[in-house]
Amino acid sequence: MRILHLITRMDVGGSSEDTLQLLLHFQPDLSGALLSGPSDDPLSDLAIRLRTAGIPWQISPHLVRPIDPICDLRALGDFTRRIRALAPALVHTHTSKAGFVGRVAAHLAGVRAIVHTPHGHVFSGYADPTTSALFIRLERFAARFTTKIVVLTTAERDQHLAAGVGRPAQYVEIPSGVDLAAVRREGKAGAAVREQLGLTPETPVVGTVARLVPIKGLTHLITAFRTVLAACPAAHLVLAGDGEERGRLEAQARDLGLAARVHFLGFRADPAAVTAALDVFALPSLNEGQARALIAAMALGIPPVGSAVGGIPDVIAHGVNGLLVPAGEATPLAAALTALLQDSVRRRTLGAAARHAALYQALLPAQTDQRRTAA
Repeated sequence: MRILHLITRMDVGGSSEDTLQLLLHFQPDLSGALLSGPSDDPLSDLAIRLRTAGIPWQISPHLVRPIDPICDLRALGDFTRRIRALAPALVHTHTSKAGFVGRVAAHLAGVRAIVHTPHGHVFSGYADPTTSALFIRLERFAARFTTKIVVLTTAERDQHLAAGVGRPAQYVEIPSGVDLAAVRREGKAGAAVREQLGLTPETPVVGTVARLVPIKGLTHLITAFRTVLAACPAAHLVLAGDGEERGRLEAQARDLGLAARVHFLGFRADPAAVTAALDVFALPSLNEGQARALIAAMALGIPPVGSAVGGIPDVIAHGVNGLLVPAGEATPLAAALTALLQDSVRRRTLGAAARHAALYQALLPAQTDQRRTAA
């Protein structure tokens, strides 16, 4: 039985990691294959790992992330031809662009079993209202011939249904898989990361591990950090990751006079070690499916402060294992970060509860409304 996975790009990020895990862990019981567009920043040793596992990887040059009618039509034709040639028993699409083009192509190619994992959604935070409305209409159309839609959290399912995408029976909730044992092993190097940055064990440190792209809301984190620094003069901010926003964010830090206190680490092969070096983990996303980095931080006992958007409220129970704040607002974000940096007892309490939640997945759907109300 061959399963063909389609994804827009296999760049560094949660959707690519999830897709790679599915491919590797089910091989060879289910014969997997991968089709994607060109990758700008592929996962480490991706081609080698796929080749070693015997998983074929095809790249369609026409599949690009932005809306481009000419490229998109070419990608549709290319995908349809490739799917017919591979004759998979099931097509599993990932992310928005590949999810739409891939599902239409699979339908045209006569594939009867089509599964889609959005890894969040693009209904808000990514584009202007008109474009976002177009995304919703396209998702409604593709859902008509989708067998199952796999969501990461209950909130993601509810947001799709509220937008009129699919039927309740189509949805299956499967959280992102995170190797917590590997996270804890890597996290043991947290003290070494502090030493590399010239920070003492007593230095108050807030930070995050994320792609430096607009949807992550990091400009609001840097703005908030100026207020944090006024209350906690010894504090430092650590940002691990790379992306299109890096130059603008570095300029913002300089313009605000924060350059000496904001550390841009770029891409790190040891993200859990960086996370373990923090006192508070910040996730100021404007839209988020679930966030693997958030689960890793909680597994390490680092109390999180996250935006009350997407699936984050399904992971962070406000006041229990972290704090939730409105997205896109620097003032409440600064207040939450400052409150935790100034209260070591509360940090330990929330961190212990966060570790428990990550370990036992004690995130019951019945708690969701209570968490959102608290936020």
